Formats: sequence, structure tokens, C-alpha cells
Amino acid sequence: MLLEPSSSFPDMPLTLPRLFGWAAQQFAKKTAIRELGREISYIQLNELRRQAARSFYALGVSHGDRVAIWAPNMAEWIVAAAGLQSVGAILVPLNTRLQANEAADILRRAGVKVLLATAELENTAPSLSADVSTLSHCILLPQANVAVADEARSWESFLSHGEQVDDAKFIAIERAVNPHDSADMLFTSGTTGKAKGVLCSHEQNIRVFQSWSATVGLRSDDNYLIINPFFHSFGYKAGWLAAIICGATILPMAKFDKTSVMEAIERDKVTMLPGAPSLYEMLLADDSRRNYDLSSLRLGVTGAASVPVQLVRDMRSELGFETVVTAYGLTESTGVVTICRPDDDAETIASTSGRAIDGVDVKCADPTSGAEVERGTEGEVWVRGYNVMQGYFDMPEATAEAISADGWLKTGDIGVMDALGYLKITDRLKDMYIMNGENVYPAEIEKALYGLAGVAQVAVIGVAKAPQGEVGMAFVVNKPDSELSAADVRDFCAAQLASYKVPFYVEFVDALPLNASGKVLKTELKTIATQKRNAS
Repeated sequence: MLLEPSSSFPDMPLTLPRLFGWAAQQFAKKTAIRELGREISYIQLNELRRQAARSFYALGVSHGDRVAIWAPNMAEWIVAAAGLQSVGAILVPLNTRLQANEAADILRRAGVKVLLATAELENTAPSLSADVSTLSHCILLPQANVAVADEARSWESFLSHGEQVDDAKFIAIERAVNPHDSADMLFTSGTTGKAKGVLCSHEQNIRVFQSWSATVGLRSDDNYLIINPFFHSFGYKAGWLAAIICGATILPMAKFDKTSVMEAIERDKVTMLPGAPSLYEMLLADDSRRNYDLSSLRLGVTGAASVPVQLVRDMRSELGFETVVTAYGLTESTGVVTICRPDDDAETIASTSGRAIDGVDVKCADPTSGAEVERGTEGEVWVRGYNVMQGYFDMPEATAEAISADGWLKTGDIGVMDALGYLKITDRLKDMYIMNGENVYPAEIEKALYGLAGVAQVAVIGVAKAPQGEVGMAFVVNKPDSELSAADVRDFCAAQLASYKVPFYVEFVDALPLNASGKVLKTELKTIATQKRNAS
């Protein structure tokens, strides 16, 4: 029997179509989405969702079919996603940074039937439909300042398809969607191999983010600026889905820009602003923020392998957040594993990723035996509970490798758990390097360097070097007017860390390479490191 998460709405429906109908009743004329000067109420959003669902049905989309969305954050993204899920189809979000061949590979492997994309993205892949035999329709979503040449495939034309659908038949199809049906297939980043499609159900999504929302304190009076991309769990599930669960107002942002973010906070009185640590680091490093009224900011949620203590303090003192909560999760855990509670003491929130969400078990395990290691000792983070994915699509061997016979998801993350169950993520197994026989976790070095005055951002990788085997290479972004030298960086580390953890190489860069979710792309840093060393 699965434990019920705490929430203000314990009887919340557990499928997307029923959730949208419930939200329309609960929040009615309240603004659900505000975007580019237009406002969509919760009642209107539900009507649009049903209109899109009818149109998908008219196109022949049915239960279990896969439908992909390849577009930046926008209101139509939400309407399309909820519409296709309302007829039992499975949402396949595509990373907007994919190249045409990468997108085609995912569409082929997922067997996608319908693709929704913007004209701008589709123009980068004119032969996409020819490369995917299962693809029968491509619908062009509206985009600011980009004209749609093919009106027959426009979003408006698509929405008109469902006008003649029999109402009784549609209602039956909508009601047939089951809480245990797969709702989405999010592809992992594929940084360690071929990307895998992670399947999660309607019930998992709603229950996890009902619990998440109640825990972080998301409210119906929040104005939620969603910068995190909708193709990622942080922007989709912890983003617009959580907002709908709580009745908050969704403010989609298509593309990150520091100035646009600060303008939006002032203009829309943004209260909720989650993101990767890099989001807040960039805002803190920009002195022009003092020209904007950011006083509405109330709630910030962040998380990563390395969340510097100083960053959490600065978010409160410099950016004015009342509440800052750190959390940890991954795609395979429906996005959430652990989270801090707002009433935890400041040091706990700053230095841990919290404890397990309700109804979920977490342990730090010996990766070989699966036995829990002694509390306070590093081990691989294993998770078991209602949040563990249904599996990888069409990859039974990979699923069996990731999930043990007794239901434990092996995350590949290294962590330390204290006696109260609070988890500190120390690094990724794959990021660890070995110097002179000693295991070195880059996140530990990164956390130390955030305490060095003048450091805005930092990332550390291991690079090959004889005779040590591997040594550390630190990539540092200086704060404005900082004149840190490589010697300053090494000396600071030497005073904080064991000698084998001190970076051998230090490179100063203008910016770190980030993916669309704001995480540092260490694969690109390794390429840069190789190029620099070959050139020297």
C-alpha cells in the first residue's frame, strides 16, 4: 500500500484530464497562464485542453500512441501536452537544443506518431518527417515574430479538426484514461551513452508533485516564473504541473536572459523562481539587478550535486527570498527523491538536499552488494517507492540494470546520509577521478572554491596525466573586477583540502558551458581541456 502524500487537496484526481477539470472547478476565473500580454483563466485552459484533445483524437491519436513536442516554453506547449494525455497518448518532450539527427533518432526509437514543433525549429530539420516512418503529422506551434508558411499545419488549423468529434464518444475516451497509464516519456541527457526514454504514469506525476508542492509551500497566490524548460522535469512537472495542482499563475519564459528575468520579476510581481544554482549565481553576479524591484520574490527551489552554502545565504540576503529550499531528484524518480522542509534550520537547508519525500525509501548503498553503508559514509544513492519510473521504453535490460529485483532504483549519485535521514549529494559516480590511487570527488572541490572571494562560478573535472593517473582541472568564472590568479585558487584549496584534491590546472573562462536546464556540461569541459593541453 502506497502512502498518501500530504496536501491541502487529499482527494485530488490522479489523471491529467481529470486534474485539469478539477482545477477549472477549484480556481475558475483565476489566471492560469499569463504570457505576452494575454491571460488564460483556469476555465479557459481546461476548454483549450479539451479542444486539443478532440483534435488529437480526430487525427487518429489513441491510447498508448506517442506524441512529441519540440518547442520552447509557451502556453500552447501546456495545452498540447494536456490534450494528448487526455486521450491516453504518451508525451515525448524533445530538448530544443537537439540537432535534427538527434531529434530524428529519438522520434524513431519512441515511434512518435505526431510532432508539434515551432517553425524555427522545424526549419533546422526539413527532412525530419521523411526520416521517421511512424510520423504521420507535424503541427506548427505559434511563435513570436516567426510566420507559419504552411497554414494547413498551423496550430489554429489543428484545433479546428476536433469540432465534429462526437461528444459522448470523446467523454468516454477521456474518462478511460487510467492513473497507471504512462503519461510521458522523458529522455535522459545521454551524457554517458545513448539517451533512454523514461516512462512515468499519470498517478506518479500528480502524487509526487502534490507532495512536492505542499512541502515547498507553493500557493495559489504565487506568480510562478518558469524558466526551466518544459522538456525537463523541473520545468514540466515541478513547473506548470505543480502550478496547476496549486492554482498558481504560470509565467512561461521561452529563453533565459538575465535582463528579461529581472524585468519579469518586477513587472509580474514574481514570487516563485526555482532553478539550477547557475541561475541565481548569474543574477547575483549582475550588479544591474539593483535597478529592478525584486522584492516580490518569496520562494526559491534549487538543487544539484553542489549547492554552495554561500549561495543559499546570498539568495536570502541579496536577492530577498523568504524561503530557499534545496532538493534532489532525477528523471527516473519522477523528478524528486529528497527535499528540505521550510522549517528546517538554515544550516540543514544550506548543506543538504533534505530527506525523502513521503512514502519513499532512500539509502546510501554499497554499489556492488546493495547493502546500506554506515550513516555518515559515502555510498550510491538508492531509491524505492511510488516515484520510481515504470521503466525505460523498449529497453528491458537497461531497466533491469537500473532497478533491482526488490525495487531499488540505483541513481549513480554518491551521497552521505545522516542519522535523521538527511542526504548530502557529494558527486556523480561518473565524475569521480582517481589521483595517485585516491578517489577525488569534484563537487567537494567546487564547494570549497565557492568560499573564495572573487569566484562567481566554478567546475572541476579530472584529466589524464602521468604519473598521477588523473589530476584536477578547475574552470573558474571570476566575479566582475576580480583579479584572481591560478596561484590564488591553488593556495586557497591547499588551505582547505587534502593535497591530492588541489587542482593541478586552473583555467579562467568567461562562462561555463550549460545545458538548457542550467547544469554544467562537463563533457564539453573535457573537450576544452583536451584542446588546451594539446595546444600547449
